[in-house]
Amino acid sequence: MLKAINTKILFAILAALTAIGGALTYQRHEAAKAAAAAAKAAAILQQQQKEAEDRKAEDEAFRQRVEAAKKKHNSAAANEGKTWQKYIP
Repeated sequence: MLKAINTKILFAILAALTAIGGALTYQRHEAAKAAAAAAKAAAILQQQQKEAEDRKAEDEAFRQRVEAAKKKHNSAAANEGKTWQKYIP
């Protein structure tokens, strides 16, 4: 009788340890998934920031080209009236 009780207690302890081990394994798995998701989100954020910086640099270069072209074309138009005033046929 005592041997049967000891066996039942040992099985109960073994079941409890198995449940605890399973819970720890599940917790580690979930933590690893969360860490992978956080790393992926950080990589995406870093890529978006880099793209935004590149886009900003391209926009600034485009604005400078437009301003230079505008100055170039406007200066010729501004001086055109003066050439016709001085033209004597």
